[in-house]
Amino acid sequence: MNEFIYPHTHLVAGVDEVGRGPLVGAVVTAAVILDPARPVAGLADSKTLSEKRRLALFAEICDKALSWSLGRAEPHEIDELNILHATMLAMQRAVAGLHITPEYVLIDGNRCPKLAMPCTAVVKGDSRVAEISAASILAKVTRDREMTELDRHFPQYGFAQHKGYPTAFHLEKLIEHGATEHHRRSFGPVKRALGLVS
Repeated sequence: MNEFIYPHTHLVAGVDEVGRGPLVGAVVTAAVILDPARPVAGLADSKTLSEKRRLALFAEICDKALSWSLGRAEPHEIDELNILHATMLAMQRAVAGLHITPEYVLIDGNRCPKLAMPCTAVVKGDSRVAEISAASILAKVTRDREMTELDRHFPQYGFAQHKGYPTAFHLEKLIEHGATEHHRRSFGPVKRALGLVS
């Protein structure tokens, strides 16, 4: 992977999302401005890290970052807007929540939301840009915790294991028990489980 060239500016925020693919829960985003004077070692794409490592980095990022913020779009917003537009909205909310306004924003992926400051989409940014790696870790730990909490309320679905993704087990339980109020009703497998499509 070619090395990422940073824009010539200070106060760069990285933004990433977690949860576009699951059938349940919010899409969670994070925005992070790292402090060059207090680097966080070992940042990487959250999906490549062990849960223990992610949790340790989560605490370190929250402690050392100049500013960090979480954004989200709830299942009803995903159903109303579609997952892409809901993700863009959640990213806007994460950037808006930063208590320091970034001069530039780097977004993981190939598309930027409309923001008040310049931004660039970086493909595979979560493994190339430290700020995006940090954002991916905050978003993933936050969403995984929410799925573990949801599992306490709805133990029959196995949310703590599959995190809401459409595994064979999740689909089987969806058909057996129907959808919760946290399921995304616009997603095909949920529609089928509810008998809304043949």
